Amino acid sequence: MEDKIVCYVRFPVIILMILFSFFNGAVSEVYNVGDENGWNSEVDYASWTAKYNFTVGDILEFKYNKGQHNAFEVTESTYRTCESSSGVLAKYESGEDKVKLNESKKYWFVCNVTGHCLGGMRFGIQVKAGHNTTTNSEPVPSVNSACISAFDSWSFGICLFAFGILLCLFS
Repeated sequence: MEDKIVCYVRFPVIILMILFSFFNGAVSEVYNVGDENGWNSEVDYASWTAKYNFTVGDILEFKYNKGQHNAFEVTESTYRTCESSSGVLAKYESGEDKVKLNESKKYWFVCNVTGHCLGGMRFGIQVKAGHNTTTNSEPVPSVNSACISAFDSWSFGICLFAFGILLCLFS
C-alpha cells in the first residue's frame, strides 16, 4: 500500500515535468531572416530586425541559395569593418541554416561573400532573456523547425512519462 501512495505522488510530478518541457519549447520563436525574401542583398535588415524582440531560445533561419551567400556570426568589430580575416565566431553555409540564440547578448551576422556585407547583408540583434513578444508583425515560422521543436518536446515528455511508469512498477 505504501508503494502505491509513493507512486501516486510521483505520477503528478512527472506529468508536470512533461507539461513544463512542452511549454518550455513552445515559448521559442523561429524567425526567417528577411521574412519571405530570405537572406539576400535586396533586404533592409535594419528594418527587419526592428520588427522583432529576440529572446534566448529563439531560432534564426537563414534561407539562401547555397554558394551565392553564407551567414557568419562575427564579433562587433568584424561586423563594422566587414573584414572577416578574424572575429568569425561561426560559419553557416548550407543555404538553410538554423542558428539557436542560446545567450542573452548582442549577436552580429554578415554575409562573407565579397561585397555583400558592405552592400548591406549584415545585421546585429540584441537577444534578451525572458518571454518573447513581437512589435509590428508576427515572425514567419518555419514548418520544419516548428515540427522538430515540438517533436523534441513531446519525445522528451514521453520518455519522462515512460520512466515514471517504470519507476512505479519497479518501486
